[in-house]
Amino acid sequence: MIKIVSVGLLVVVASAASCKRDSAKAVVENPAAVAEVKAQFDILRDSVDVKWKAMTASDDQKITITRLLINELQQTPGQNPAQLQALATANARLKARRYTQQGMAESAAIDRYDAAQDSLLRALLPVAAPNGGAPTENARNFVEGIQQLDEGVVTFRVQYDVAAKTYNNYLKLHRPELQSLGDTYGTLPLLPLFTIGAEQ
Repeated sequence: MIKIVSVGLLVVVASAASCKRDSAKAVVENPAAVAEVKAQFDILRDSVDVKWKAMTASDDQKITITRLLINELQQTPGQNPAQLQALATANARLKARRYTQQGMAESAAIDRYDAAQDSLLRALLPVAAPNGGAPTENARNFVEGIQQLDEGVVTFRVQYDVAAKTYNNYLKLHRPELQSLGDTYGTLPLLPLFTIGAEQ
């Protein structure tokens, strides 16, 4: 009985190995299909890159406008210089603290960055526009710009997640073809998503 089971197991293993070889052989023997997969994958990867760059550019703009607002307030009489300097320092550190595409796999990295920026704006905006009234026209425009950019964060992250999920699904579906290309295509990782618990 033991011999029969062993033989059956060997047949299954041999069959699986044969299927794997056949699959790899099919990929190699159909370079046109591989080229088509690569072309489509490159389009999806470019789409992800465009969404990521748009999102980070918007965040960079928010950091820049925040700096300009603080500079404006520093030139306005009646402000607290030490408080504004502390806010300027916190704002200058944000880019270095921002999550990366792969680093955001640790959701705490996103939370830490959001908390740092939210804390800064919660301290700054009441100073810049107490009771809804900014001390100068420039300050008012800067405050409105920051608020608009802040409201757009969720939209940018949703758009990125849609592109990244499409990328991930295609990568999983066509991993053998992409691995046959070698170079960086053979070791491409899945991209983390902003949506916690979302299937990648």
